[in-house]
Amino acid sequence: MAQPVEVRGDLQMQYLVVHGHRRAYIRCGKGPALLLLHGLGCDSTTWLPVIPRLAKRFTVIAPDLLGHGRSGKPRADYSLGGYANGMRDLMTVLGIDRATVVGHSLGGGVAMQFAYQFPERTERLALVAPGGFGPDVSWAIRALTLPGAGTVIGAVSRRPLRPAVSGVLRGLARTGLPHTRDLGEVAGIYENLADPAARAAIRHVIRAVVDWRGQVVTMTDRAYLTRLMPMCVVWGEDDDVIPADHAASAEAYAPGAQVHVLPHAAHFPHRDHPDRFAKILCDFVASTRPAVYRRDRFRALMTRDDLADLTPDVGEAGSA
Repeated sequence: MAQPVEVRGDLQMQYLVVHGHRRAYIRCGKGPALLLLHGLGCDSTTWLPVIPRLAKRFTVIAPDLLGHGRSGKPRADYSLGGYANGMRDLMTVLGIDRATVVGHSLGGGVAMQFAYQFPERTERLALVAPGGFGPDVSWAIRALTLPGAGTVIGAVSRRPLRPAVSGVLRGLARTGLPHTRDLGEVAGIYENLADPAARAAIRHVIRAVVDWRGQVVTMTDRAYLTRLMPMCVVWGEDDDVIPADHAASAEAYAPGAQVHVLPHAAHFPHRDHPDRFAKILCDFVASTRPAVYRRDRFRALMTRDDLADLTPDVGEAGSA
């Protein structure tokens, strides 16, 4: 087993093996558990700007999802349900029974699936620019589903091209020009895709959630279940990956949710405004009680015949 690796300051990447596959994760802090789930092509380091702030009040667990970062990249189940199962098993091995689950982008979809599959282990749900509230997604993500996309990415991520492309992307991110805010993160994703195993894993993930027409996974048909669980949604106003108007869909389908759309933020609001993001999350936890799973309550809600009242028509919001 690999030894812990310092990722920044006193934060260390730790490792364990679950079902024969290496799982990398950051664990720090004390208090109620927060499970932080990153987005497609990223890893746990996307949370580094907020982890020290959150660790002052919580036990923070930030894993690299299977197929990402320093975790294993096997030929495996990369569906949202598969990821949810993996997070349940990771929590079990780490001795954590329940957590507030925080998911960004793809990780938001995993968080929603986790809460749906394992409500007894979910205290609250916090979604950061998540998928699942409409089909809209950037053309770049859709392009990754096309035949030959993996070959093209492999070709353009080879040396000596890779350092030059990464440098240009990071340079543009520093300019402050419109639609460039996220390019530093895009550069990191681009560099990660130089690994053939990572590319293969990402292709499996994308095929499970997106096709050329957009997102194929939705939570809107089950959003009414959030009546039994506190939910918070955070979006960047300038998101070019999943449009911020999906926040209106989230608010309509889950009217009890706390919804925050942050100005001067794009697809990574937790990196654009870490202090404000951490405060939103801390306030959300402080102002809500942990959900308590009761089978009879879920059964009663799922068997109601007036679900139209619980999933209102949101008109054009989230339409393709």
